[in-house]
Formats: sequence, C-alpha cells, structure tokens
Amino acid sequence: MEKKIITSANSPAPIGPYSSAVLVGNTLYISGQVPKDAKTGEMVQHNITAETHKVMENLQAILTDAGMSFSNVVKTTIFCINLDNFAAINEAYGSYFTDNFPARETVQVSRLPLGANVEISMIAVK
Repeated sequence: MEKKIITSANSPAPIGPYSSAVLVGNTLYISGQVPKDAKTGEMVQHNITAETHKVMENLQAILTDAGMSFSNVVKTTIFCINLDNFAAINEAYGSYFTDNFPARETVQVSRLPLGANVEISMIAVK
C-alpha cells in the first residue's frame, strides 16, 4: 500500500502529529479542517457562515493539491458546537456541491480545536 501525504500552502498546517490529508490509492482522507486562515494564521470567527466558508476553502485547497474537487467527495463529517447553527452551516456547506451529494453526518460536540465553532473532514475518490 502506497501512502502519500498531501499538504497545501493554501490551507493551515496541522497543529498536531497528523497530516492534513493522506492519499492511499485513489482515495483521499482529509483531516478535519477548522476556519483558520493559512496566510495570517488567524481564526475566522465573524459568524458561523463565514467560518463554514473558510473551512470549505481550506478543504478545497487540499482537494486541489491532490488533483481533485468537491465532485470527488464521497463522505463528510461535520462537527459543530451548536446544532442551532445547523441551517447556516448546511447552507454554506451546500453551496460547494451541485449534485451527487456525498454521504454525511453532522455531530454536535462540546469543544473543537482552537475555539472553532465548526470542523469538517472529508473522504474523496478519484
């Protein structure tokens, strides 16, 4: 099994002993991304919509560097600290997909890294 580590200058570097993404064969496993700006290092925390868009932009950067797009995504997991934000998260998240939506679950958690309000992980296949 060949395992290739995928990094992107346009998404934040990992904050622990893990990779942003790992490509195994044709399958890309992307670690959970938070709304951290890769260029400034600052967290985007204006509102849940802006945070979700920043997370999706970080995911898009990783997908692009792996030669993929959102059309390759087959599974996502959304973690949020308040399910009352579900509609806003869902609207922002959904704007990145046009059809053939991936499988997904959304889970409320008590806390996320760096004080984030939303984190999303993905699995994509070429």
